[in-house]
Amino acid sequence: MSDRLGQAFARCHEGGRAALVAFVTGGDPSPNDTGAILDALVDGGADVIELGMPFTDPMADGPSIQEANLRSLGAGTTTADLFAIARDFRGRHPDTPLVLMGYANPMIRRGPAWFADQCREAGVDGVICVDIPTEEDDALGPALRDAGIDTIRLATPTTDEARLPAVLDGASGFLYYVSVAGITGKQQAAQDSIEAALARLKAHTDLPVAVGFGVRTPGQAADIARVADGVVVGSAIVELVGEHGADAPGPVRDYVASLSAAIQSART
Repeated sequence: MSDRLGQAFARCHEGGRAALVAFVTGGDPSPNDTGAILDALVDGGADVIELGMPFTDPMADGPSIQEANLRSLGAGTTTADLFAIARDFRGRHPDTPLVLMGYANPMIRRGPAWFADQCREAGVDGVICVDIPTEEDDALGPALRDAGIDTIRLATPTTDEARLPAVLDGASGFLYYVSVAGITGKQQAAQDSIEAALARLKAHTDLPVAVGFGVRTPGQAADIARVADGVVVGSAIVELVGEHGADAPGPVRDYVASLSAAIQSART
């Protein structure tokens, strides 16, 4: 299995910059439209793509991504559609890491081995499962690792020193730091709290640390990019898809390009 995630973060590190991690919901506004939106993310300068798996109860997500989930499900998106989207993406973009992000039910309902095998066959590099806690890793983690798929863990402002080693045990690819104790898209953490959290996390792991939740503007992305290994942007991109529908690729590409330019220059 290719270590596309490790190579992407290494390239960004060697280039003196953070990685731009961009999220969209798969199947929004329809499965047929998602491929062009993913291409727009790459064309705009995203280094890593997170493809959201639509779910009826996305508990960690704010209104923008909740609405995207409903649009996708309303368009009839299935898990098979998502793997087809991933497979087609891999054919067009052999070097860009692709991560599936979502909730346990769609991932394990057919069994963890089935899901992990589908990920491998579709060229998926990593999986973020929001609602399987570290203590229940055996529900999915071993199957992913056996298939060569990175298990990307979440750390939050409430992940204390006692629990952090368990979060990091079995983690790979990168560590996703959720910078606010809340849902996506609603608020952004203060920069000093992000810097303090990154210092603490990096004392415990050599994994790249990407920061997300609440990042909307190029300025915010640049501030985080000065101290983090990656910057995750999701809700603002999803809102462009909601606004423009099938015509979203152009606005998405332009917006992502503005984030990429800010991140590129953040440390100069």
